[in-house]
Amino acid sequence: MLSRVGPFVYGIISYAVFFATFLYAVGFVGNLIVPKSLDAAPTMPFGQALLIDLGLLGAFAIQHSVMARKGWKRWLTLVVPPAAERSTYVLCSSLALIALFYYWQPLGGVVWSVEHPVGRTLLWGMFGFGWLLVLVTTFLISHFDLFGLRQVWLQLLGKAYTPPVFKEPGPYKLVRHPLYVGWLFAFWSTPQMTVTHLLFAVMTTAYILIAIQLEERDLLLDHPEYHDYRRRVPMLIPGRKRHVGQ
Repeated sequence: MLSRVGPFVYGIISYAVFFATFLYAVGFVGNLIVPKSLDAAPTMPFGQALLIDLGLLGAFAIQHSVMARKGWKRWLTLVVPPAAERSTYVLCSSLALIALFYYWQPLGGVVWSVEHPVGRTLLWGMFGFGWLLVLVTTFLISHFDLFGLRQVWLQLLGKAYTPPVFKEPGPYKLVRHPLYVGWLFAFWSTPQMTVTHLLFAVMTTAYILIAIQLEERDLLLDHPEYHDYRRRVPMLIPGRKRHVGQ
């Protein structure tokens, strides 16, 4: 029984760390409440700060992508119980983000600033919509599987794990990656775009476009029906005519 309880407790802790990190990320990107945010006051020379930020973003991108690949998952299950593999990925991703929050170095400078109340309200609304879309889309597919809780719960009950079936709920009928659309709204929607925020938005957008290609490669192998889905549904922009690779 202890061999089942241990991974379950580990999964709960990993999920709690993720959810706290997610909430902090909202404040970090939006410069809301948290003690250190994306656009805090610069504390070091521009060049030095830029190198640190690029290193932090690169480290997160490498961790997030490498640990999501099948080869790494097979290796990891030699070290941790298979039921805890996803929880380990979630925990490591959260820790990578926490490191980014802690060591992030603001650059200063303003690219644009929207002062009109209607424009500011609209941009804040888009910001909130993005974060809400990210959260909602995870529940539309399988939130608790995506973040490792379903796996450890089934092991606790002594039941075999079965992967979620492929489906196209709600916004997944409009675009293949509504979760990434949510991230783009969250990262780009701001009344004041600083140089710091622009760097963050550009680099995370570049990572998203690369991550989609890696993710879809695995989806095509795991779900034969994804071939037709990929042909029918655009990648990120609703209503856009599909082209090969989009």
